[in-house]
Amino acid sequence: MNDTTMRWTDLANPTRFVALADRLIPWFAGLAALVLAIGLYMGFAAPEDYQQGITVRIMYIHVPFAWLSMMCYSIMAASALGTLVWRHPLADVALKAAAPIGATFTALALITGSIWGKPMWGTWWVWDGRLTSVFVLFILYLGIIALTRALDDHTRSARAAAVIALVGFVNIPIIKFSVDWWATLHQPASVFRLDGPTIHPSLLWPLMVMALGFTILFFALHLTAMRTEIWRRRVAAMRRVAARRAESTEVPA
Repeated sequence: MNDTTMRWTDLANPTRFVALADRLIPWFAGLAALVLAIGLYMGFAAPEDYQQGITVRIMYIHVPFAWLSMMCYSIMAASALGTLVWRHPLADVALKAAAPIGATFTALALITGSIWGKPMWGTWWVWDGRLTSVFVLFILYLGIIALTRALDDHTRSARAAAVIALVGFVNIPIIKFSVDWWATLHQPASVFRLDGPTIHPSLLWPLMVMALGFTILFFALHLTAMRTEIWRRRVAAMRRVAARRAESTEVPA
């Protein structure tokens, strides 16, 4: 048990984390490509919905994007705790690296949802509880991205971003339960329900495979972004050291 704990603790070392990421990223990327290819095949082979027709196939990318937009923010909130409470050296790296990925997934969820909503609802957008709360999530992502890039001192920006991420996490349960709390055009939960999914298995299985593929892709992208951020900070630190040495070796006129 101590050996296992030590191995996980060792991942707090940026050098060891980068070495692990170098090994995992190609496997995650390859597995994501394979699973997504299988999911796309299953999605196109699945029958059309008796009400929505062929437009139901947008579900196979829209729903995973929506799920991952919330999962990514939850990871950022956990990273924020790691920054503020446990002072984990890679927590702020994980938060900063996840924000652009989460913003992209959220934007894609909003775009594909609008495309799906137009033939179903007769409009591209409605300011109901679900759509509005997801739009707020997108704004939170953009705010955190801007904050992490606005300050040169990454320690200060990391703490500020962590506070905002934790405060903004209250929006996640609002997104989840908005269709139950308020009247909305958006359909209620149909997969994760206490009484079981209401989607036919012929439509559910392609959806779950696509969700798995996009989840693996997220971790490949997140590890890549974290590795890049670690390298960026190392380069910045080396430049600062070189600048100080150049200043100290200057000969007075």
